Amino acid sequence: MHVFVTGGTGLIGTAVVAELISHDHSVSVLTRSDASAQKAERAGAAVVRGGLADLDVLRTAAAGADGVVHLAFGNDFSSPEALAASVAEETAALTALGETLVGTERPLVTVSGTPWIPGRPSIESDPLPFDGPVGGRGRTVTATLGLADRGVRASAVRLPRTVHNEGQGGFAGLLTQIARSTGVSGYPGDGTQRWPAVHALDAAVLFRLALEQAPAGTAWHAVDDEGDRVRDIAEVIGRRLGLPVQQVPQESFGPIGVIFATDQPANSEYTRRTLGWHPTHPSLLANLELLQP
Repeated sequence: MHVFVTGGTGLIGTAVVAELISHDHSVSVLTRSDASAQKAERAGAAVVRGGLADLDVLRTAAAGADGVVHLAFGNDFSSPEALAASVAEETAALTALGETLVGTERPLVTVSGTPWIPGRPSIESDPLPFDGPVGGRGRTVTATLGLADRGVRASAVRLPRTVHNEGQGGFAGLLTQIARSTGVSGYPGDGTQRWPAVHALDAAVLFRLALEQAPAGTAWHAVDDEGDRVRDIAEVIGRRLGLPVQQVPQESFGPIGVIFATDQPANSEYTRRTLGWHPTHPSLLANLELLQP
């Protein structure tokens, strides 16, 4: 099928585009810059010029595709206002994509994070949170899955807090960036809280499987590592970068500090059993060993 992908030149999107093309799908990618357009073309994808705010561009591209994979997000965590603006932009974009596909029975695969459930790992049937710093994303994704009643084969791949490749990406990638800039490999809370993780190349396989197979209205967990302790993550980062490791206030991490400090393991047994998804790439802690000082 021909697949329109937003966010197709980022860490995850690059892997998804390559996975789709390697399995005989054709791909068009939303790009805002010349550099992104060149990257998409080198990967073998067609280019759709525009950004998430260009709703008419999104509608036209979705209407001409056999399926849509939505990955783009502003990722501005500098302040609560900036994060809210990114959430609002994504909500408008996903609404436009979903409305375009109403009545077509075509697949729309969107993305969210895994939820956190007190006392146990979250599973695919657990609801997304509607409150907190990213509660707006939970509401938007849930509404998108509701399009199953309107003739859209909508599904959601829930990504863990770290989607990594060669030691980069996700919450662990943010910890690494902060460590490089501050000279300290810090962690919030007591460091025993757990973050789930997955390699980007394994996550890309699940996006393809959801596009090809997922029933309407379903959610799936792209989780390989059920939960690595944040202190263990910080210790690998500190050792690889030659920096001291210590606890720091959660406020140091801005509006997502409260998420950083939350214990949030997640399970993917149902996803593996149902869609036949089997991660094969290195775990987060092994991948962080590739960090260069």
